[in-house]
Amino acid sequence: MTVKTVGLDLAKDVFQVHGISENGRVIFNKAIKRAKLLAFFEALPPCTVGMEACGSSHHWGRALRKLGHDVKLMPAGYVKPYVKRGKTDAVDAEAICEAVRRPTMRFVEIKTEEQQAILSLHRTRDLAVRQRTQMANMIRSLLREFGHILPIGIEAVTAFAKRHLGGDHPDMPEIANGMLGIQCYQFIGLNERIEGYSKMIEQHALVNADARRLMRMPGIGPITASAIVATIGDAKQFRTGRDLAAWLGLTPLNKSSGGKERLGKITKQGDRYIRKLLVVGMTSRAVMAKRSPEKVDLWTAKIIADKPFRLATTAMANKAARSIWAMLTKKQEYRQPAF
Repeated sequence: MTVKTVGLDLAKDVFQVHGISENGRVIFNKAIKRAKLLAFFEALPPCTVGMEACGSSHHWGRALRKLGHDVKLMPAGYVKPYVKRGKTDAVDAEAICEAVRRPTMRFVEIKTEEQQAILSLHRTRDLAVRQRTQMANMIRSLLREFGHILPIGIEAVTAFAKRHLGGDHPDMPEIANGMLGIQCYQFIGLNERIEGYSKMIEQHALVNADARRLMRMPGIGPITASAIVATIGDAKQFRTGRDLAAWLGLTPLNKSSGGKERLGKITKQGDRYIRKLLVVGMTSRAVMAKRSPEKVDLWTAKIIADKPFRLATTAMANKAARSIWAMLTKKQEYRQPAF
């Protein structure tokens, strides 16, 4: 019998494949070693291959597409309801095979190698930023134990670290000052690495036409523009701008029932990194609008004046996501809203 659909449960070394015919009859459900996986799919006729979107799924998706298969990636959360009982590789592969055949299933676009390379730069920078925050908190806490308080802001920690490495030590025991010196050295090193990563991201944003177009929107800088382009490409996998905003977790949680509409807080179910960048960018824009109301459009000025500050910045991020969808899919330039 001819295989029409295959559910592939990805792993590090041993993969599980579940294949069915056009009428749903199970043809095979077996484990295959990593080294033999491509040879196995080379022997199969072109068919639909379903996989859960994960770290290695984009690599395998590109490899199987080259063999002529129709590869579809699905969010793991959308596959979970099709797991009958228990947790085994065979059951997971069967659930993937069942989920990929559903007409209402939502799929994830397979990223190119270039997109993944740029995202690796973003992930590395984000890790360094979090490590720098941890180190800054450690320096502050150690100083506070001996009665020394630093002003708010990362700039104050940077200035102190440079003074400490230059020989200006606070009144502390020698051992504590030695540990503080090690932390200051690590902090300065993280600062320099973050600056280097940021410059590399800015270079990518400047050479990419879509990223340059996005940077013309207020509140969107090179890091945000580069991350958006590397993550969603041309955004044509989203039917509307609201679909993109929902994927980013910027739309209200709908709990409507019995004809009564109930909207809650934003879902926060989508891409956390891009959502954070958008909200931070819109926060900066809102602060600027409060300082110089004459420099912003009417819609932004009105929502900042009428709504609580954090609610307003989230609404601005939602609107920015919709504008980003239009700019990427239709190749349009940014236009300020009339109201």
